[in-house]
This record gives sequence, C-alpha cells and structure tokens, in this order.
Amino acid sequence: MIQIQAALFWAYAIGATFAVSAGRQLQWWERSVQGEGVRTRSRAADPYMALTVLFAAVLLVPTGLFLLWQNPSWATMHVVDGHDGLWAGLVLLHAGGIVVGTLLGYLAARLLVLVGAGYWAYLQSVGGYFLLFGTLIHGWDGNGYRRLLTTSTRAYRDWPRESLVNNVLDFLTSGTFLALLVLGLAVVGTMLGTEIGWLVEGWRLPGADEDRKVGRFVAVLIAGAGVYGLPFVGALGASVLIRLLGWLPGLALFAVLAGLVLLPRRSPVRFLYGLVGVPHRHWRAEENLPHGPPAPPSDSYGVTSDRHR
Repeated sequence: MIQIQAALFWAYAIGATFAVSAGRQLQWWERSVQGEGVRTRSRAADPYMALTVLFAAVLLVPTGLFLLWQNPSWATMHVVDGHDGLWAGLVLLHAGGIVVGTLLGYLAARLLVLVGAGYWAYLQSVGGYFLLFGTLIHGWDGNGYRRLLTTSTRAYRDWPRESLVNNVLDFLTSGTFLALLVLGLAVVGTMLGTEIGWLVEGWRLPGADEDRKVGRFVAVLIAGAGVYGLPFVGALGASVLIRLLGWLPGLALFAVLAGLVLLPRRSPVRFLYGLVGVPHRHWRAEENLPHGPPAPPSDSYGVTSDRHR
C-alpha cells in the first residue's frame, strides 16, 4: 500500500518482525517436529509462516495494487505519469515481490531465532524499516518526502512554488490520503494486532516470565519503539548527515554511530531488547525445554499434600 520502491523493504521488515514476535512459539514448534532426532513434519508446515504469507497475499498485495491503479504517479514514486506509462511487468513484480519479500524476511529472522541469535533477528526488522523510512524520507536524491507528499507529477514539479504547509495540506485533503487512511487502518491494525498477539502468546509459555523483565504493557511499548521508532529516527538522522556532509561521508559517519548504538554487548538497544523477553537461546538448549506439568501445591513447610500424591 506504499510506493513500489519502498514496499519491498516494508515487506521484508514485516516478515522479520512477525518471526521475532513469534520467536518463542517457533522454538517450541521446532522441538515439536523433532522426534528422537528425526523430523516428523516439514518446515513448510510452520503455522506462523503460513499466516505471515497469508497476511502479505490478502492484505499487502491487494491494497498496494489498488493504490497503484488509483494513483500510479504516487504509488511508483513518480516514475510514470498515468497508466499509459506503466509497464505491466511492474505490476507483476510488485505483487510477487511483496509476498516473496515478506517470506524472505520471515525465514531469515526465524533461522536466527532458532539458533539463539534473537537479537540479530530483531536487527532484520530494524534494517528493513530503516530502508523503508530512508526511502520515504530521503530517497535516492533527497526528495523522498516530496514524492511521498504529492500525488501527481505536476504537484511534484510545482512543489517549490508552494510552502511546505500548503503542500502538506494538499496531500492531507487528497483522495490518495483518504485511501491510505482507510486501507492503513486495515493493514497496519492487523499487523500490529498480530505482532502484539504473538508476543503475548509467547509470554504465556514456560520460561517467558523469567526472560521478560518488565510488565507486558511496558514490554509492548519497548518493542514498538525498537521496531518502528528507532529505524525512523535513524533514517531521519542519516538524511540530515547526508545533506550536511554528502553521501559517502554522511553514510560513513552514520554507520559508525549506528554500530555504537546497536552492536556492543552493553549497548542501550541490547539492554532494552533484553527487557522484552524474546528468546535468546538455541532451540535445543536444555533450559529452553518444557519443564513438565506444574508441581502440586504444598503446605507452608514444603510438604506435598496427600491428595496430590
């Protein structure tokens, strides 16, 4: 439902975020399909992967195609002006690319979650959303935000003649924005509901309470800030540095700053990630295995009641 050049980045980020949100369930699923070292079910039977692909095919692709047909000069970031200049293969690539991109993001993050590299799985989401926001804010020429806020080639050309406020008001009163608002409620609402629901579902599994260091509401806020807020701030900062220093110096400085924020073991992002309670062990880890049924209640001296023996 966004411009084609940015849609693939968004699809990858959504797939990765879905896998991280269901990380604990994915580890349980991996153990459940292993019987004495022999796989009893195909990895393709992963229900969370099926739901992720279904989300992409049923919501992301149709809404994107609708906006592409309704306003091609916006949806393709002003590469074409009207339907006559739109190559049919672009529509095909858009539809297929969304599903494939979502699946690739999910598979990459799932692999990292299963081997105990949950933080690196989370970084797949950060990277995807950073590229998404970077395309929307800066683009390849510094005018990404102009293409985002104009709905026709003419409006894009006339941007310098109007004030920023007038340009924004024109976009907010356009049919494209109304379509984005309506479709966005369905797409983004379902996306956030799924991610939060899978996180909460995972927190109910054994061991989750020990891994999660804060309440569920606070954990959801931290997760949202880490997945959406951090990449947005990063993309905005990268755009500013590029404008001030140029492409190579700006990106080089941004890469150093991003590395300091994300990569050290005691980085603030790693600390916040550890509060949420997303799995950080290999799926085979002994401490990650189910611990059996709850122990029967005992009296104040630790002696099990006779009726539970």
